[in-house]
This record gives sequence, structure tokens and C-alpha cells, in this order.
Amino acid sequence: MRYGGNHRGWWRRLLLALLVSVAVGLPAAGGSAAAAGLPSYLTLEASYGAGTVSNGWERVERYLDTTSGFRTEGFPQDGRGDQDGKRVTYFGGVSRPYSGRFLLYSAPGWDTGSSTTPVLLVHGANDTADRAWANPGESGGYGCGAASCPSTGLMQYLAGRGHRVFAVGFAHKQGDNLMQAQIVGDAIAVIKAKLGVSKVDLVGWSKGEMSTRAYVSSVKPSWGRSYPGDVRRLITVGGPNGGYDYPYAHGWAHDFSIWPECGGKVNAPSPHSYMTCYGLYTAHPEFSMTPSGGYDNYPGQRQMLARWDGVYGVDSAAQDWYTTYYGGQGFYTAGSGIQAAIDAGSLIKPLHDAGVPASVTTYLLAGGSADVLGIFNENRGPSDGVVFISSALDTTGIATVGGKATISGANHLELGWNSSAAAQIADWLA
Repeated sequence: MRYGGNHRGWWRRLLLALLVSVAVGLPAAGGSAAAAGLPSYLTLEASYGAGTVSNGWERVERYLDTTSGFRTEGFPQDGRGDQDGKRVTYFGGVSRPYSGRFLLYSAPGWDTGSSTTPVLLVHGANDTADRAWANPGESGGYGCGAASCPSTGLMQYLAGRGHRVFAVGFAHKQGDNLMQAQIVGDAIAVIKAKLGVSKVDLVGWSKGEMSTRAYVSSVKPSWGRSYPGDVRRLITVGGPNGGYDYPYAHGWAHDFSIWPECGGKVNAPSPHSYMTCYGLYTAHPEFSMTPSGGYDNYPGQRQMLARWDGVYGVDSAAQDWYTTYYGGQGFYTAGSGIQAAIDAGSLIKPLHDAGVPASVTTYLLAGGSADVLGIFNENRGPSDGVVFISSALDTTGIATVGGKATISGANHLELGWNSSAAAQIADWLA
């Protein structure tokens, strides 16, 4: 083989590529050790290490799943659902990423911890792996469900006890749980390739319960992959195993945190299509729980819905309570009701029907304190402020229940970092 003058130019280009990849945290030409053994549909796109990551993580990597079927999901136009902070950097400067991309966070000791089975943490709605697991106070006061938020979380707690801890970061904060279940499988595939293990343990908090449970139950999109049997234990933390109906039961109070004309800014879906704020009747289909006006920005919330009116009734003290829950035009609001939203794609019954395999020992953790600061708390029955205890502990379709527990002093947002909850999770993982 002859190189001549082109030989020197080729080496210069390769050296430049290597220097650039180191400078911006991208994998070097030819891949890296982290990418060895990955399925062909997964590509390591970027890696951020010491000096570029925060909140106590050792490394954050971005992967792409090239499987046809993933798409860029809808985001509210005003930016409230966009990626923020360091996540924009991790997603390559993109605030509205393609849902086939995901982040894999690695905790200190991910490759040296004494535990045999690694742990993958899966966060909930409108959240990130950073705030959920590593720095509950990242978004400031009240962001963790309490007036004062800690600066470390379950990641540090488990890593400090010898667990090899990872967390997944999703492209969409309120995304389709069927796609996110496939991403959970991708993250597991990467962990198995990194460590040479055959199984992992899963911890799914709140909406994260949906994607973890859908993964092990093979509830998937038509183009998705079935569960390959690589989970040892599943721990659901404040998960709506029996579904939830909070937005419809408390729609009037819920809407004030969402509707911009009322001063709302929260990235959450509304049970209404129309609402009157300060005398102005407006439509916001982009915030609808069900597809409306060409928008469908909150599929993951719709998938968690189930009716609880037959158990705990409906909050009849709320404005427009009947039309909010059952549909129709109220005095100040209008909407199609919870049953229409369930019919548009709830996953609760499909998950119950599919069942969790007997080989996956499942543990269920609930919060017992309905005192989440800054929101109207779920008050129709015992709850963690958002999810009923009886839903979080619902074992329908779960073949092997390893244990159930309620942390009486923890609300829904505290469950991921409360010391008693962390101790219970660690005990189940042991």
C-alpha cells in the first residue's frame, strides 16, 4: 500500500479529530471501550467526564438508538418542557432532543462497587436524573417537596454502600412511556456491555415506574423489542401501579399552575381545553391531556390514568368538578373528561393484563404524607399528595411480590431522597 504525501495529511486529520474529540467530550475515531459489545442499533455519540459533569456523577454519556420508530415528540411552544441546565450540553446543545437519544449517568464506583448486580435508576415526569437522584435541591427550594432540599440523593446513598449505580436521562420530560421503556432496555444493554453482567436491578420513581414496568412486561410499540429477561429486581417508588386521576379530580386548582393567562408555568397537562382566567376565556390545546388541535405534548401522563371515583369519589368542592371529571362545559372550563383520555391511550389495563414475569421480583414503595408544598394535595383518600397509597401498592398483574412498604413521613417528591425510603430501597437491593 502506498501513502506518499497523502499519508502525512491523513495522520494530521486523524490527530486533529482526536484532539477535537477530547476537547468536546466525544468518542475518539473508531469508537471506545465503552461502546464495545453494544447492540448494532446503539451508538455512543458523546462522553462527558471529570471537569464537565456535576452533581457528583463520574460520567455522563449520550447514546443514539437508530431503530426506526423513534421520533421527536411534541414540546410546548413556550419552552416549559425543554431540556435545561447541563442536560442541554449533554444532549449536544439541543433543548428538544429526538426521543431515540438518551443519557446514561454513571455514579462513582460504577465499575468498582462490591455489589454483584448493578442498579439503574429511572426518574419520573418533568424531572431529570440530576435532580431526581443526585441533587434534589438543584431546582431550588420546594423542588424536592420540602422547604429545604438536600444536595445529595439516592445515587450517593447507594454508591456509598457499594452499589454500582447508573441512571437514565430521557429526551422528553413527559414522553411516551412505550418509547421510554425501549430506552430503559437500551440503558440496560449498555450496562451489561460495560460490566459483563447478565442482569440489573431497576428502580422506577413515579412515572418512571411506567417505563420500567412496561419494559419487563413487553408492553411495547409495534416496532419495539420484547423483554429479553435481564432484570433481577424491580422497585417501584410512588409509582401509579393502579393508575391515578389527580388532574381530573382537582382540575381547577391544577389548572392555575398551568394556564399562562392565570400565571401558570408548570410543565404538566391540563384536563381542560378551555379556561377562563381573569375574565378571559382562552383555548390551549398544547396543554391538553388528550391529543388536541394537532398537539400531543403529554402522552406519558395520559398513559398513567385510571378512574378512582368509584373508590374515593370526586372532589365536589372544586369549581366545575363534575364537568372536569366527566366531561362537558362548566362555568369556567370545558373538557372531554377522564374517560375520553383513558380511551385515548392509558396503559394501566394493558400493563395489568400483560403482567410482570415471575422471574422479576417486584417491590412496591409508597409515601404516606400528603403534604407536598406548593400544590393542592390529593385529599380524597390516603396518598403521598399525588398518588393514592392503594395505587402505589397495587400488585395486580405482579407475579412475584418481594415486599411492600409505606414511608409515612414522605410525600411524593420526597420519596426519592427521604432517608427512610433510601434505607428501604437499599435493603430490598441487598
